[in-house]
Amino acid sequence: MSLSAKTLFITGASRGIGREIALKAAADGANIVIAAKSAEPHPKLEGTIFSVAAEVEAAGGKALALQLDVRDEQAVAAAMAQAAEHFGGIDALVNNAGAIKLVGVEKLEPKRFDLMYQINTRAVMVCSQAALPYLKQSANGHILNLSPPLNLDAKWFAQHGPYTVTKYGMSMLSLGMSEEFKKYGISVNSLWPKTMIATAAIEFELGSRDAFKRARTPAIMADAAHAILSSEGRSITGRLLIDEDILRERGVNDFEQYRFDPAGGSLVPDLFVD
Repeated sequence: MSLSAKTLFITGASRGIGREIALKAAADGANIVIAAKSAEPHPKLEGTIFSVAAEVEAAGGKALALQLDVRDEQAVAAAMAQAAEHFGGIDALVNNAGAIKLVGVEKLEPKRFDLMYQINTRAVMVCSQAALPYLKQSANGHILNLSPPLNLDAKWFAQHGPYTVTKYGMSMLSLGMSEEFKKYGISVNSLWPKTMIATAAIEFELGSRDAFKRARTPAIMADAAHAILSSEGRSITGRLLIDEDILRERGVNDFEQYRFDPAGGSLVPDLFVD
């Protein structure tokens, strides 16, 4: 299946998994809206909305770079309208923007919780709500949230409960919107990696790149997202998917290709995955 001529609105697409999903779709000839805060180069983080737009064009897609703070509902609505006008509609929304702080209740600053809640949970509602009028007009509308399976084992709440709550909120919205938007023919799913993914977020949260030796590249998430977003007729919807599982369903059995370091040790499972 191809995403040729489809329009994808991807939040947090200036680097990491969002960028990789954009480039995978661009190779099909898709239209990509790169919506993120990073408009200026960062001294420690590679990528801006404009550098990714150039990569999208080079990969065979069409790009629209929009600086966007997903906490601002007026700005989100304006960005959706601009994207739809520019490309003639929106076929898929990928809620990839995220905030992370792996700290428990005792020591987490409330303003940090507010940030995680606003960027993780609240932005899924705000962006989905703003995209809905355009997704209704698509022949194959999709919403994909980068959020985990709902694993209620207490260990996932013990050390970083606030973060867990905000990511599980995204997944619960996926389940709810899949049912709510059924009448519009829109598919809604969540996607999460089975293993740690080598991204800047992991590097800065853990303090180094050492963990990358036991991680996979963002390409596995891009391939899994492509499989979901190219599915038709709500054949995949209301699911909290793991990257490796959906790719296995599509006949992929070789996952060594996704290792960041082929000589690295055993892969580290991601959060919320037993």
